[in-house]
Amino acid sequence: MHRANLPFSSQAFINGRKTTCRWRLSQPRQWLLGMISLLLPLSAIRPAVGAERIYFSYGILERSIPVSSFETFAKTGKVDDELAVYARRVKPAQLARLREALQRPIALDPVTVSQFLYTPIGERLLDRLGKVIQTDARQSGFYGIRAALILAAADPQGFTLLAVLHQFPTRGIHIDLAQGLEIAGSLQTLVNQTNQAVKQIHAEDSLEAAAMPLPATLPAQNLEQPGPYRWEKRSLMLDDRKRNRTFPADIYLPALGTPRPLIVISHGLGSDRSSFAYLAQHLASYGFAVAVPEHPGSDSNQLQALFQGTAARVTKPREFIDRPLDITYLLDELDQRSRSDPTFQGRLNLQAVGVIGQSYGGYTALALAGAKLDFQRLQTTCRSLDNSLNLSLVLQCLALQLPNQPYKLADPRIKAAIAIDPIDSSIMGQSGLSQIQIPTMIVAGSADTVAPALLEQIQPFTWLTTPAKYLVL
Repeated sequence: MHRANLPFSSQAFINGRKTTCRWRLSQPRQWLLGMISLLLPLSAIRPAVGAERIYFSYGILERSIPVSSFETFAKTGKVDDELAVYARRVKPAQLARLREALQRPIALDPVTVSQFLYTPIGERLLDRLGKVIQTDARQSGFYGIRAALILAAADPQGFTLLAVLHQFPTRGIHIDLAQGLEIAGSLQTLVNQTNQAVKQIHAEDSLEAAAMPLPATLPAQNLEQPGPYRWEKRSLMLDDRKRNRTFPADIYLPALGTPRPLIVISHGLGSDRSSFAYLAQHLASYGFAVAVPEHPGSDSNQLQALFQGTAARVTKPREFIDRPLDITYLLDELDQRSRSDPTFQGRLNLQAVGVIGQSYGGYTALALAGAKLDFQRLQTTCRSLDNSLNLSLVLQCLALQLPNQPYKLADPRIKAAIAIDPIDSSIMGQSGLSQIQIPTMIVAGSADTVAPALLEQIQPFTWLTTPAKYLVL
């Protein structure tokens, strides 16, 4: 292990136990068919001009395959002479998957597809893809891909790769292998670095586990099973008039006669308060009170409004501020009700509050825990957004539209935080995350393609300065 090659400081990563999962990337010889599969999300409506050949170019070298070769292969399984040049380089199982992808229909709504592709995030993704998939004139395929996607979604027979090829508005589709290989190479580097980091963390965990056995005070029962306590659920509608923001919250109250520690759960982008109901119920069965608010500017209703055409974007920049403030307002409301509402009196300990958040909710949890926004780092990072494989930066860079000023988002009632797949590398950075002083756990999935584990969780974990910090893979 050459620690000098790691893109983050070498230090102990965890004070507990971890499990690991692995990233996978196809071999270079499989890359050509993988690039073809990129067209899948781009059906039997045929435009006046449809793609007849797919050209694969690398510098001055160029080869092509007729679309009819793919049609024959999809319908009969026969590999003709033109497709055979490429097919012999991949495994039979991969050819079988390609054939399935060519003809497998996917039900999509054209309005939904159109609305997403006209958002800043959708256009950013089209821009990246258009550099690899180009038109007859060797120009960006941005508009062609978008048109093909929308027309494909309108096909009553469903969304298929073959139909998409016929929807493309030029007779030829050019795949720039140099651009594609550059992206693939960057991805391979990121994957290798992530695997190296996971390997090092696993090795350090094995040493720590041997030197530090689990404490004897752990419960004897299987924590995967429900706990012994009954609970009840109460739903509230909160109205923060200062921010002109109304949102619901579900409160889970254990049937115990003493004030219970409270855990707040913050959902991710495009989700809602039902997503983590299973976790809230499980925690309540072990005696925790749980509050699950719904963030109105970044919940499932916002996503649905986008798809219906009544919203213009996936989320607004202001959500980076409103989300933590939602939870602060919720705690204020519960504090008031604990003094006046018999349902809540004597049942909540609001000086012992923990927060759990996933993805955008992970950011929310870290902000409440004390992390500061770092606009200077964000400006620097977002200048090179076009060359980044970190899709979460598309969301983080929206925060540049906020006024560049200090924001007070931390809540002193929060005594511990768990951030699952958080997005934090640029909007908070090292200077922001180092402000956290309470026990903090970061949870990462090493195969996360939106918020890459190395960039968004493993490296940011090393920036935490709180002595009670934990990394879970």
